[in-house]
Formats: sequence, structure tokens, C-alpha cells
Amino acid sequence: VLLNKTTSGFFFSFRSSAKLVAPLGCLVSRQKHTLPDLPYDYAALEPHINAEIMQLHHSKHHAAYVNNLNVAEEKYKEALAKGDVTTQVSLQPALKFNGGGHINHTIFWTNLSPNGGGEPKGELMEAIKRDFGSFANFKEKLTAVSVGVQGSGWGWLGYNKEQGRLQIAACANQDPLQGTTGLIPLLGIDVWEHAYYLQYKNVRPDYLKAIWNVINWENVSSRYATCKK
Repeated sequence: VLLNKTTSGFFFSFRSSAKLVAPLGCLVSRQKHTLPDLPYDYAALEPHINAEIMQLHHSKHHAAYVNNLNVAEEKYKEALAKGDVTTQVSLQPALKFNGGGHINHTIFWTNLSPNGGGEPKGELMEAIKRDFGSFANFKEKLTAVSVGVQGSGWGWLGYNKEQGRLQIAACANQDPLQGTTGLIPLLGIDVWEHAYYLQYKNVRPDYLKAIWNVINWENVSSRYATCKK
């Protein structure tokens, strides 16, 4: 995920599993954002995440962020053309929330795989051992940070490009990791209740225990290799 400056303050661009998605926030000749296809069926992550959750999460929740982002950007474009700074400022929370929701979920879907689980290999595993001591220690820390998010939010493994090391962070609501912390997102764990409530009720730790079985380490490793270049 890339963060770039524009007259609006920021825009985001990212890759889906199959193709480059149009940049967010292009205010001059802007293409509307669209809901990315999942790289697997809704039932593919069962029994760890059931089909009903995946369908609602993707086709309803993520779709709502996309739709609301398009509305907010159109209003921002109109305010920019009018020189209406007050409206531009008032739209920032909607841009952040819905833009972040779109970015976060687009990463999340590719971070998961029916062929996932286990442990990473190669450079990513070496970096995890270097920065956290062991994979088990890393897993324990990211799980604890994710469990500890108050209300809704995300647990993240990110890359600190300035320091050249991996870091764990939590973000509230739909705050995008890179736009709010500067860390490049590698692995995100959604701990909004809509991500697990229908299957795990209010027992977030059970959901977090299960999700490690479907983590797509090839995707996370690919993101790590890209951000190191």
C-alpha cells in the first residue's frame, strides 16, 4: 500500500490479488472505486471463518466503505472546485474512515487463504526471528495486541522502512496503518465484531486463535519483499 500526497492531503493506492487497482482520491479525472473480488469462495476459509461471515463482511461491510468513499470524494471534488475549505475539512473524517476501510479490507482478503496457516519461510521468517526472537513470540504479541484493541480496530504487522525492522501496531476503527503510523502494512487482522461475531460471538480470542490457520504467508512475504526494495 502506498501513501502519496495530493491537494486533498493524501491518496492511497494498492494492489489487489490480481491487478493494480485505480488510485484512491484522484480528484481531477477520478475513477470510482469498486469492490475487489475475493481470490477464493466465501466458504473457502471454513471451518475457521464461515461463509456467512465472509459474505456479509465482503459484500455488505466492505461494499459500504467503497460506496461511502465514492460519495465523500465526489463531495470533496465539488468543494475543491468551489474553494470551499470548510466543507473540505468537514469531509476528512469520512475520507479517512471509508478510505481506510477500503484499504484495510483489500489487504485483509489477500492476507487470508484456504491454503494458509503454518509459518512463513525465507527472509520474512528470518526478520521475524530477528525482531521478535521467535515466530511463537511474534504470534503471541500480535494476538495480544489484537485482543487488546478496545472496541473496533485492527492488529497489524508492519514494516518500519526508516529503521529497517518489523513492528506490531494496533489501529482504532478503520484508521489505515501507513497513513496514521507510517508503517507499511504486511499483515492485518480485523477485530471489528462483524469479522467474527456470527461464529465466535463475543469471544475475540477464539477468533484470533482460528485465524492463524488461514494466514497467507506467501502474500505477507511478497509484501515484505516489495517494501524492502
